[in-house]
Amino acid sequence: MRVLLVEDDETVREGAAAFLRAAGFAVDPVGTGKMARELAAVSPYDAVVLDVRLPDDDGFALCTAFRARVPAPRILMATARDGVEDRIAGLDLGADDYLVKPYAMRELVARLRALLRRPESAAPTVLRVADLELDPATREARRGPRAIPLTTKEFAILEVLMRANGRVLTREYIGEHAWDDNFDPMSNVIDVYIARLRRKVDIEGEAPLLTTVRGAGYRLSPPERRV
Repeated sequence: MRVLLVEDDETVREGAAAFLRAAGFAVDPVGTGKMARELAAVSPYDAVVLDVRLPDDDGFALCTAFRARVPAPRILMATARDGVEDRIAGLDLGADDYLVKPYAMRELVARLRALLRRPESAAPTVLRVADLELDPATREARRGPRAIPLTTKEFAILEVLMRANGRVLTREYIGEHAWDDNFDPMSNVIDVYIARLRRKVDIEGEAPLLTTVRGAGYRLSPPERRV
C-alpha cells in the first residue's frame, strides 16, 4: 500500500514514516501542501494521512482535491485535540476518518489498515492473476489452495506486479512503487526479490506466472496471455 504522509512537523513526519515503513507501507513523507499536490499529480496513492494545518496550504482544500481524484485515495485527517470543528469539516469534505494529535504510531497503522479494509469502491480489492490471489487488506497471498508466506517487501513487489495487469515493468518502476523515495535504482535489490518471489509463486508442477523479459523487466501474467 502506498501512502502519502502530509505533515509539517519534521519530527512527527519522519517518525511516522519510519513506523509505517516498518509496518509494510510504502510512504512518501512531505511537509507542505505544494509538495503533496506535486506528488499526487504523478503518483497514485491508496491512502493520504493529511495534517489539517499546513504552512502553505489549506488542508481542507487538499482533502477536496484528493477526493476528486479517480480513483480517490482513503483520507485520514490529523487534527489537534481541541479541533472538533476541524474534524467535522474534514469529514463533511470527504475524509474517511481522523486522528487526534498527538497520536500513537500503532493507532496510525491500525486506522490505515481499517480504512483499507472498508468495502466501498475506493478500497483495495483482492487481486487475481490466474490462480494467484493477493489481498492487500489482509495481506494474505494464495495460489490455489496453497498459502504463500511473504515478507513485507515481497508482498509490496508482488502487489505492484499484479496491479500491472500483465504489463512488463522495469526495475525502476517496481522500485519506485514498492520502495517509495528511498529506492536506489543502481542496486540489484529488485532482482534479488524477484528471484525470491519466483521460488514462492512458481513452484514445481505449476504453470509459471512470473517471467523475465530480457532487456525490459518483469511481468506477472497467465501463460496464455503472453505474446
